[in-house]
Amino acid sequence: MSTLPRLRHKIIAATSLALSTALLAAGCSGGSDDADQQAGFGELTVMTKLFGTAPDPNGEMQQAVEKLIGKKLKVTWVPNAEYGDKANVTLASDSIPDVMVVNEKSPSFVKAAEAGAFWDLTGKLDKYPNLKPADEQTAKNSMVNGKTYGIYRVRPALRSGIVIRKDWLAKLGLKEPETVGDLYAIAKAFTEQDPDGNGKKDTYGLIIPKWPGNYASASPYDVIETWFGAPNGWGERDGKLVPGFDTPEFLEANRWLKKWITEGLVNKDFATLDTGNWNDPFVQGKGGMIIDVNVRATQLLDLFKEKNPKDFDKVTLIGNLKRDDGQKFSYPFTGYNDVMAISKQRIRTEAQLDDVLKTLDKLQSKEGSILLTNGIEGRNFEVEGEYAVPINQNDPKVKAIQNDVDKAFIQLGTRASVGLGAYKVKPADEASRKMRESFDVLMNEDLKTAVHNPALGVIAPTSVAKGQTLDTIVPDARIKYLSGAISEDQLKAQIKRWYDGGGTDIAKEVNDLAAKAGG
Repeated sequence: MSTLPRLRHKIIAATSLALSTALLAAGCSGGSDDADQQAGFGELTVMTKLFGTAPDPNGEMQQAVEKLIGKKLKVTWVPNAEYGDKANVTLASDSIPDVMVVNEKSPSFVKAAEAGAFWDLTGKLDKYPNLKPADEQTAKNSMVNGKTYGIYRVRPALRSGIVIRKDWLAKLGLKEPETVGDLYAIAKAFTEQDPDGNGKKDTYGLIIPKWPGNYASASPYDVIETWFGAPNGWGERDGKLVPGFDTPEFLEANRWLKKWITEGLVNKDFATLDTGNWNDPFVQGKGGMIIDVNVRATQLLDLFKEKNPKDFDKVTLIGNLKRDDGQKFSYPFTGYNDVMAISKQRIRTEAQLDDVLKTLDKLQSKEGSILLTNGIEGRNFEVEGEYAVPINQNDPKVKAIQNDVDKAFIQLGTRASVGLGAYKVKPADEASRKMRESFDVLMNEDLKTAVHNPALGVIAPTSVAKGQTLDTIVPDARIKYLSGAISEDQLKAQIKRWYDGGGTDIAKEVNDLAAKAGG
């Protein structure tokens, strides 16, 4: 953590030089007869996220994807917990991959895109059937001040929830929570009442990882703050849009969570636990709850089944919680998670862009979606009606295919992860079937009380110019406050520092831009 400020300083210093290099290369490309200037690259370079073990570049999945697209694929797989910093470093370099999964709202990307380092895809995707936006609102949400700089990766509109050890609830005679007070009581019991029955006080309530995103990035902290009534990113107070962290509800929520941490109800390594290892304490019987997306519940159920196929029904999924006064504020999503942006470093002409878009369109076709989401038919799954049924799961080579799909290649999909074009995995048992059926039920119920961000899609110029410095102030201070390193007054002082460092200008610009957009 202590190296991050120095790293960010270097990133900022390098950005201008890197952009100049990228744009100079693009500008000098017009008169070249080099083979690189012709459409139809034989290799596509990509950078995306990884949630486990990196695929073998010579493995079956890699070969299958390369066969589908007719190109060599060179992927830089970056662990999710490190992705934000790695993306910033890459954007500040002279070696940006052809296709890069990015947070299109991050200052480093906006600065690079508006300087011309990435293709403006506004109006260009309609002729590619598998890249054309499937939902108009989501397409607007993923824009940067009216421009489309990437192909959004579809996600459900609301998927926040709480995964809880159902067997621990039963052991202690506890009901599923409905309010934040209920959740605290459960966490207290999980920590103090020996829910695993081993006679030792070696468990705790909630598992939180080191979060790779900044403020308002769907972290457990953001979800909890929303439950307490804080805005989701930005919200209206006294007729003006203000950042959610400048509200009494934000402070109340973190005061509440700090109590959890002080009382040992949260894992001690919450500031350093890699998200790739988030499931481990839950399955190992150390922690009893995770606040995250709903699909984590099925992941955990599967992990329990691997350990003991005869006794694995140990997971329950709960939706968003009511505040103790009965009011409910649910945490929604944007309908997507990051975009796939196309760099101009090698993709310099419209013909080359068309070639890359055709390649991505093929990758997002039904055949491609099945490959990225389900794997290789006949090897790790077979089709049964509308379902994909896992096969050969005891074969180490097939396990490698399944790992490559689940932990890596699905991240290359812009449609596949929510079943567009791909097969749903057939629930192998009654517990899994019930769990999956609960997703839509909980989502539709929580959408009734969803707290949407009215400033989504608005990017303040000052945020672009100073965001790499400002964006980390509040989340870093939040962690320090929760850890006990600083007081609440010092947390408030860091919020004031955000305003003094440029946040005042950002707030004015956000309000002006939102007003112009009719927001």
